[in-house]
Amino acid sequence: MTSHSDIAKPLVRPDSYLTLHYRIELKSGPAAGSVFADTFSGRPATLQMGAGQWAPGMEQPLLGRQEGERFSFDLPAAQAYGERNADLLQWVTQAMLAEHGGEGAQFQPGDMVEFAAPNGGRYSGILKQQNGDAALFDFNHPLAGADLHIEVSLLGVL
Repeated sequence: MTSHSDIAKPLVRPDSYLTLHYRIELKSGPAAGSVFADTFSGRPATLQMGAGQWAPGMEQPLLGRQEGERFSFDLPAAQAYGERNADLLQWVTQAMLAEHGGEGAQFQPGDMVEFAAPNGGRYSGILKQQNGDAALFDFNHPLAGADLHIEVSLLGVL
């Protein structure tokens, strides 16, 4: 007869479905020292490995970990969401902004606006500034260019 403690706890695989708590802290960039996300004080999150919810470099340190483990790791920007790309700072006409934001929509710098791509996909940008008939958007991922410190507590692995 085997006791419950002898049963091996499940390990994280590339296709696992996880229930976890995590905290993502920015280690570099303009917001260094700030916390981007933290679920430890609330409900746990779920993560489908390999589904694109997290960058592949953020998922890699989870592979092979055991249910019940709590650990942390540092990740350079290049392995997380990449470096900031100046080509992703783009001017958009006010007409295009109205088309995507709805007639009469008012936007302030810092607002995130979602646009439809010609292929039917969607992408988001942060409004940086407006002048007359155009608006400057940053289409980089909000974590691009930031080195990250990530703390994880694996509550469940399926």
